[in-house]
Amino acid sequence: MIGGIRVSAIGLGGMLLSLAGRPDRQAAIATIHSALDAGITLIDTADAYTTDVDGQGHNELLIAEALRGRTEEVLVATKGGLIFRGGGPWDRDGHPERLKQAARESCVRLGVDAIGLYQFHRPDPGVPYEDSIGPLRELLEEGVIRMAGISNATVPQIALADRVLGGRLVSVQNQFSPAFRSSLPELKYCVEHEIAFLPWSPLGGIGRGDEVFSEQSAFSEVGAEIGVSPQRVALAWELSLGHCVIPIPGASRPGSITDSAAAADLDLTAEQLRRLSARPSG
Repeated sequence: MIGGIRVSAIGLGGMLLSLAGRPDRQAAIATIHSALDAGITLIDTADAYTTDVDGQGHNELLIAEALRGRTEEVLVATKGGLIFRGGGPWDRDGHPERLKQAARESCVRLGVDAIGLYQFHRPDPGVPYEDSIGPLRELLEEGVIRMAGISNATVPQIALADRVLGGRLVSVQNQFSPAFRSSLPELKYCVEHEIAFLPWSPLGGIGRGDEVFSEQSAFSEVGAEIGVSPQRVALAWELSLGHCVIPIPGASRPGSITDSAAAADLDLTAEQLRRLSARPSG
């Protein structure tokens, strides 16, 4: 559940469909359609998921195209506060007016009357955090967005955002995976306060899954025992950490997201969960 709206236990992270090395447009749309066919009803995007060739908003436009005629099936969550710069990291811009403008532009690209879930992408060290959250409250009141969330936040920032939003913070999107567990305090806080926690890069991220999914890792061992991929095991483990946890794995081909979606139906034993909760070996 996100803000009282029931969504699938696994979402689709759209980033891989728009960055360098992405599949062609037809394959990208096929991947999104496969996610829908597998029962996924949450798709994550951001205006910064693009390349310097395409400009801000590529992923939002792609998702809007793929969802044409099927928008009622899905909650689309997008983010603002980062600006893509070719050849380097994203620039941060948490200024209130910029965020309000970005939300309105995202709304147009997604082709919706109001964005289902809008999240502040990453704290801007040049802007007080509460000043960046204030626009989300205004966007809620103006009807530009239906729900508000934050990303890459600490526990104090989560608490502050919820206060600024008058108790209407519905989601926190932080990096979390078997190999990256630094956000466990934020995950636990969200579960305790009934806020959806959306792990990004829940399988470790691009080119970083070798350690977690090596033949010697607990995730590979459990996967071999029950005849499923270690990636599916990892997602099922994350789901076991709390009823508010909704991993959003990226995918660049239909088979990957179909396998990820199946994690929602995978039951792990208490002994298997204990092994998986230990630091991965290998």
